[in-house]
Amino acid sequence: MTTELMSNPTPTCQEEQPEAVATGVYITIHGHFYQPPRENPYLNVIERQPSAYPFHDWNERILYECYRPNVFSRILNDQGEVVSVINNFEYLSFNVGATLMSWLATHDQEVYQGIIEADRRSAERLNGHGNAIAQVYNHIILPLANERDKYTQIRWGKADFRAHFGRDPEGMWLAETGVDYATLEALANEGIKFTILAPSQAEQCRPMATEDNPHPDWLGVGGGQIDPTRPYRCFLGNGKHIDIFFYDGPISKGMGFDDVLASSQHLADRLGQAVRGDRPSQLICVATDGETFGHHKAGTEKCLAYAFSQEFAHRHWQVTNVAHYLSICPPTWEVILKPVTAWSCMHGVDRWQDDCGCGGGGNWTQKWRRPLRDSLNWLRDRLAVIYEDYGRKFFHDPWLARDEYIQVMGDRTPESTVHFLYRHQAHNLDELEQVDALRLLEMQRQALLMFTSCGWFFDELSRPEGVQILRYAARAVELAGEIAGVQLEPEFRQRLQAAPSNVEHFGHGGRVYDELVVSSRITFERVAAHYAITSLFNHYSAEDRVYCYEAKQLDYHKQQMGNQVLALGHLQLVSEITREPKEFIFAVLHLGGWDFHCCIQPFIGRLAYAQVKETLFKSMREASVSTTMFEMMRVFGDRVFSLETLFAEERQWIIQQIADKSKTTLDQLYRQAYRDNYSILRAFHREELPVPQELQVAADIALSYRCLRLLDELDSSSDPEEMDRILAELDGTVTEAESMHASLNLPGAKQLLEALILRSIDALLFGERRETIADEQRRIEEMINVGDRLHVGLSLDRAQELYFRCFHEVILPQCMGTEPESVCPWNPDQMPLLLDLGQRLAVDVNTFL
Repeated sequence: MTTELMSNPTPTCQEEQPEAVATGVYITIHGHFYQPPRENPYLNVIERQPSAYPFHDWNERILYECYRPNVFSRILNDQGEVVSVINNFEYLSFNVGATLMSWLATHDQEVYQGIIEADRRSAERLNGHGNAIAQVYNHIILPLANERDKYTQIRWGKADFRAHFGRDPEGMWLAETGVDYATLEALANEGIKFTILAPSQAEQCRPMATEDNPHPDWLGVGGGQIDPTRPYRCFLGNGKHIDIFFYDGPISKGMGFDDVLASSQHLADRLGQAVRGDRPSQLICVATDGETFGHHKAGTEKCLAYAFSQEFAHRHWQVTNVAHYLSICPPTWEVILKPVTAWSCMHGVDRWQDDCGCGGGGNWTQKWRRPLRDSLNWLRDRLAVIYEDYGRKFFHDPWLARDEYIQVMGDRTPESTVHFLYRHQAHNLDELEQVDALRLLEMQRQALLMFTSCGWFFDELSRPEGVQILRYAARAVELAGEIAGVQLEPEFRQRLQAAPSNVEHFGHGGRVYDELVVSSRITFERVAAHYAITSLFNHYSAEDRVYCYEAKQLDYHKQQMGNQVLALGHLQLVSEITREPKEFIFAVLHLGGWDFHCCIQPFIGRLAYAQVKETLFKSMREASVSTTMFEMMRVFGDRVFSLETLFAEERQWIIQQIADKSKTTLDQLYRQAYRDNYSILRAFHREELPVPQELQVAADIALSYRCLRLLDELDSSSDPEEMDRILAELDGTVTEAESMHASLNLPGAKQLLEALILRSIDALLFGERRETIADEQRRIEEMINVGDRLHVGLSLDRAQELYFRCFHEVILPQCMGTEPESVCPWNPDQMPLLLDLGQRLAVDVNTFL
């Protein structure tokens, strides 16, 4: 775009009146918090990711390493005790990716609400300007998107933000800060006031025209030399403008890759080097991935907390956010950007479409990127034609319906879906038309998800990120076939063959698609088989839920003969996403161990189902396995589902259930061996002789079993005397294990003890049995001691947070005189016990002790 087109023709840049005059040094630290969408497109959940062990998946792992520690960030004294708990989001400028924010809402309400509350409090502190800004919905590189997708991504991002934070966003974070002028125009047209970019993305800047200087000279800053301490206005070809903040490049890089976050003083010193002495007002703005604070760099959330609450104030710096600074210091400079750029690629946006070398390493190439991009663009365009052709049959405006589909994506209840369809339908849609209408919209959602930037970011197509976007593409292809009867997959697969894989086994993208994507497809029949097999171990209610399917049990009978179990049922499944219903009958025969035979058939009538039931149960009563299996094959056909059919979570759970039966028998044998050889084992240890492996293993297993049994009893008991007995026995068992040098294997013990301690502290602090506080406090101490002695890696973070909140909201104001007229819930004799508990939880209560 030419300089003439982008420059401001008249001095209108000061039309906005600032709310106040900015003076001094302002600090903004922006965190881009984001996780790629990882949900299975058929089940709408994240499946277990072994690489994230010991956590279920990477979202959960990063939750505990980053998101939660930043909501509850500790400031510690020299003894390592908690002096204060700071919500860093109250002081960070931040965006949380839409898909991540929705995941947090489901999986950790404390963290989710903490982020929302932080935005609210920051708005109160900063004259209505909250710290949160929006993000393009699922991290698409907008310069590579067509115009329609640009707008949908922005509108979905805004709507999602509004649903969480209850206000419209002032700014928006662009995926990888990928930007071109068409993207900026779309942002401005949608009411976005500003964005944040890297300094390397600017081409030229100059002071805005004034009466005294109507034609200021442009300054070349294409090498990243732009001054990041001030905001800039970018004038657009559509007569609008958008304001841009450039983060400080060297400091931001140092936060992510060097030692800038080593301490709060080191951070402040480094920020101080960017302060210019010739300015009445300036903003030192830095930005990095939010996961830096705790996940990539463990413990650095504490550096931020101390800097926000202490270090910056000592230097008389004001912590603000970009929106607030813009309100008190509007731009007096304008900027022209380079044509197409991003913060993580020195070749424009080629990292997401070409073999540019970014993200590569070793002998691997990224020649697959261009064919992948071309294949998905081809698919997108074919899907758009189908959407328009069929969408006109159902919607007044198909593309408006897509833009507003975000309202259903956030609330999949039948009532929300019906309300949405009622507003957009071109005529009264019958049930089948409603299903097809929702299929179309879901096809478009998958078509947008398949452009998530992470699929191109790394060096190989067959990595999980590349496979994930291909799974979205496959689901879109499948939905297109269900709606229009078109077969897009053969040509799509053929196009993917042009994408060379660096992994010799795959060779090209077509084989990656066949082996890693097509094989993971999930049909209604597989969901029904999953329900049938798991029903042998899990009691389903009449109306239940299987992932994103409503499961209505219309009939169910089970019969057991020895080790063999036969179950038959009539099941209705309804997709929560497309509202498509299907009915099945099923028969599942468990012959023991891993041997399952499950057959599925569409429901064809009650009489036929009754006959199947009678025939199969009759053969089962006759104790004829072969006859039962023959009848199942005759009625249902030769397609048989087995344990491998189950979704991974339940398959692994059932394997564990089956193994536990064998393990129980083995445990009994080992416990007997331990009892029989107890005195011999003691003799070996007393004489400091090497213990025979067989005897030591018996001790390890027997004592582990006893500890787990006692922990389960403790967890289920509410009787104080019984709990004391169990704790005493558990303490004795731990002592015995120590004397036997036993290696204890205690799966689940850490989580069980943490939950029990938290529950006990909550009851002590907020319950009604305050007359027994001495006993309650002693039991909590004993539980913590047992956890430490069992070496389960006990984490008392949540217990610590609960106590800290009670200490500052109840104990201090009501019992320590800060609210003289308040009535303390505890008597004076109990206060030392409460303070002792705080000390045990590493909360600083020393002043009051």
